[in-house]
Amino acid sequence: MSTADRLPVRRDRPELIAGVNCNPGGEDARLAALHRYEVLDTDPEEAFDTITNLVKTVLEMPMATVSLVDRERQWFKSRIGVADQETPRNISFCTHTVQDTLPFVVNDARLDPRFAASPLVLGPPHIRFYAGVPLRSRDGHNVGALCAMDTKVRQLSADQLSLLEGLGRLVVDELELRVRAGTDSLTGAMSRSAVFEQARREIARTKRYGKPLSCILIDLDHFKVINDTYGHGIGDLALKEIATVCGRWLRACDYFGRIGGEEFVVLLPETGFDGAIEVAERLRADIETSAIEAGGLKIGVTASLGVATYRGPDGDVNALLHAADVAMYAAKKDGRNRVRFCLSGQLPLPRDAVMAVAELAALAKPRFSKTPYA
Repeated sequence: MSTADRLPVRRDRPELIAGVNCNPGGEDARLAALHRYEVLDTDPEEAFDTITNLVKTVLEMPMATVSLVDRERQWFKSRIGVADQETPRNISFCTHTVQDTLPFVVNDARLDPRFAASPLVLGPPHIRFYAGVPLRSRDGHNVGALCAMDTKVRQLSADQLSLLEGLGRLVVDELELRVRAGTDSLTGAMSRSAVFEQARREIARTKRYGKPLSCILIDLDHFKVINDTYGHGIGDLALKEIATVCGRWLRACDYFGRIGGEEFVVLLPETGFDGAIEVAERLRADIETSAIEAGGLKIGVTASLGVATYRGPDGDVNALLHAADVAMYAAKKDGRNRVRFCLSGQLPLPRDAVMAVAELAALAKPRFSKTPYA
């Protein structure tokens, strides 16, 4: 029996270790909750560094981290006494912490068969003692851990573990503040700055792992006419309806933001242009069948959509969104309430780069392998 299993603060419960109770919806839902915070691969921030400093000082530990557990890595938003910015998930202590709702403590890693041969124990940073509390999102997913570590055998009292849990809740509060700051108050979509920053991170991830990335630009048709005819209150309802439609169709790992008055963008990670076209057409059709009801009136709305897929390695956020913008304006020019696709994700764009959905069938093969969108 390991040291961790003997601790009264941790009970071995198979249902929790399987992630059923502590991560509803499974690993994909947990990762979606993590990515919603838009914090991976961001610069250090004083708020998080203050918390790790408190852990180090109060618990008298040489190492403290705010660790976020991604699919294949743990990445440190804040770290003291740890040189690496990230480590593989399969050798991490924190991957065990996120599988439970209770603190995870290992008093002596050399006596625990799960960690005795770990490079984190045998080599730098030479972890001997570990205590971690799960960082639980507001929707009930463990996205990471607040950790305290030492190079010697240690024990923490119940009061010390309670203090660590309280500091962990402060980390989650800071993450939640990031979400609220990056949200459009009218529609609940991501703000322009937040979605642009997320697009940069997704492009970096695409370059790193070689997965496709697509985006859809959505522009509400005749929005000025709606405002002038029915008033800005009805216009606001139309914008909210767009957000509602997108919420019905998009996956948990997708990103939806408002970047202008009546203009929205959808980011589709790991989705090639064929999957993006399918999603855009679903959105267009659903928007067309929706209606705003006010004062006994039913007001129909439509939208024009432009689709573009990232093409590396030299493309950037501006090139991707510009390509989608060109396609969207082609949809406007062709009569609105349409989907158009731009073949290029780079600048400058050739005149014949924009295609109608019907013309896609003429392509022998896509530029990316097909990624099913479900």
